[in-house]
Amino acid sequence: MKTKEYAILTDYLTKNYGDFTAVNNLNLKVDKGEIYGLLGPNGAGKTTLIKMLCSISTPTSGGARILGKKIPDGDIASKIGYMPQETGVYFGLTVDQNMKFYSRIFNLQGEKAEKRIAELLKFVDLEDWRYEMVDNLSGGMKHRVSLACTLIHEPDLLFLDEPTVGVDPELRVSFWDYFEQLRDNGVTILITTHYMDEARRCDRIGFMQRGRLIAEDKPLKLLEESGKDSLEDAFLAFARNEDTMRMEAV
Repeated sequence: MKTKEYAILTDYLTKNYGDFTAVNNLNLKVDKGEIYGLLGPNGAGKTTLIKMLCSISTPTSGGARILGKKIPDGDIASKIGYMPQETGVYFGLTVDQNMKFYSRIFNLQGEKAEKRIAELLKFVDLEDWRYEMVDNLSGGMKHRVSLACTLIHEPDLLFLDEPTVGVDPELRVSFWDYFEQLRDNGVTILITTHYMDEARRCDRIGFMQRGRLIAEDKPLKLLEESGKDSLEDAFLAFARNEDTMRMEAV
């Protein structure tokens, strides 16, 4: 019988920084072609997890497979896109120069590159700023450039760490419409967000606290299980339950 291949599969993945455990024996399964949202407070381990999955940070213990390959694996880089929480573009270049730079990294050139750049500039609503220095843009606009560069090579798996921070509500909605379109075309998305209206649009959600996954399911299922009306209250309910179990185990 053939074993199911997940887009993301972790096996007791752990990351320690001295005595501090940022990610704690995490077992995560993300299906291909789904939008999986990671929710949790700052310091819960979300960004550390993503950096390990992108082979930017080395796990202390445990392992992970991305698109069926054990990481680190050099062949994976061309199939994933990573948008960091901090703006991942060069401030000393124009928007156009940044996008052409990322195009060349992924061997996208000529008319194909120009077409892709034009499509993405329209998507992130930066056509009028194409030749503007990134350093002159607002924080939200810099974030939009970063997202466009992340999408340039049409990756199979996207890691998006707070992709809509500083983006106006109308554009945030259009971003999520596009994310869902990507999902419908088979792209897998792992996303972190603090916007609960966005979280509700995920296929599944994982609540993280102290480096651990304390609950995961479809948004409505988590609300039903917690008996709460909002995801914020649902998270708090699961977090309190987790704290109670930890205290009882001591």
